[in-house]
Amino acid sequence: MDYNEIPSPAYILNEVAFRRNLELIKSVKERAKVEIILAFKAFAMWSAFPIVREYIPHSTASSLAEARLAFEEMGSKAHTYAPVYTDKEFPAIMACSSHITFNSINQFNHFYPQVTGNNISCGLRINPEYSVVETDLYNPAVPGSRLGVTEKNLKELPQGIEGLHFHALCESSSYDLEKMLNVVEKKFGKYFSQIKWLNMGGGHLITRKDYDVEHLINLLLNFNKKYPHLQLILEPGSAFAWQTGVLLSTVQDIVENDGIKTAMLNVSFACHMPDCLEMPYKPKITGATDEVEGKPTYRMGGNSCLAGDYFGSWSFDKELNVGDKIIFEDMIHYTMVKTTMFNGVTHPSIGIWTKDNEYKLIREFSYEDYKNRMS
Repeated sequence: MDYNEIPSPAYILNEVAFRRNLELIKSVKERAKVEIILAFKAFAMWSAFPIVREYIPHSTASSLAEARLAFEEMGSKAHTYAPVYTDKEFPAIMACSSHITFNSINQFNHFYPQVTGNNISCGLRINPEYSVVETDLYNPAVPGSRLGVTEKNLKELPQGIEGLHFHALCESSSYDLEKMLNVVEKKFGKYFSQIKWLNMGGGHLITRKDYDVEHLINLLLNFNKKYPHLQLILEPGSAFAWQTGVLLSTVQDIVENDGIKTAMLNVSFACHMPDCLEMPYKPKITGATDEVEGKPTYRMGGNSCLAGDYFGSWSFDKELNVGDKIIFEDMIHYTMVKTTMFNGVTHPSIGIWTKDNEYKLIREFSYEDYKNRMS
């Protein structure tokens, strides 16, 4: 594909790569005899849902807006979990959900009377107090976590709970899941005979090249043999859109101070790539490498007024010039869903490079989009 023909800034989904991921996910679902559903918190590009539905029919939501998106655009009711529900929103959430998982016994007791008779399966999030996630920002099992009920705080399973849900992985391997399942079974296995389903949450990076898919399938099949009455559910997000697209940007200026060259871009790390600053992690740039002595080297500078809106450094084979395209790779999952319009900087457009080798512009953003976010 020729990115030079596409106006920047733009998020560009590669349909061929996206379908490749979906084919693998569908294969795992069928071979492991589990339910795999799409987590909107990582990927909610609803213009691509018709493609998703060819492989996977269901999704998971973490808010009323996501539950509505599942119902209206995926065409199926959501498996919904939110850290807290409100009286104002809960009736609408019920209308859009097939499953609702509660974060606490208090929330379950408060809302369960409304759920009764509405053909909704209720679950409870559990906290195994174990995780291999090293970054606290993404670790739901840190001491004092507000997410899920711990073993010592669950004296008995309330009547009406049909499932348990744990989520304590992040871009993890099947071997991490195996360790997690051992902990969950040890702490909460006594309740398995009382439930119908077990949701293993997200963080299963099935489509990463080094992921051991065969180990995952065998792990799930063996677990199912032990508990054949349980419907096993996985809800990855990143795996669906892993390495399926880019954020295209353009160099607008070159600034040099104290021997550091910064390529000033028409995108923002703070607004359009927030995980780079939060995690933090350094994205790959097409045609660039980590810093190499003797090569032209640049920081990448964002276009917001935030002083820390920069990242780097990357080395290139030749000097950068104004007008050069900078292509940030793997920018579709956990990126578009987290963007902001801080500072009013122009939001990247959204497009798809189709399987027919054509660029399809899905949406451009305007002043009105910014204005309508304000009062």
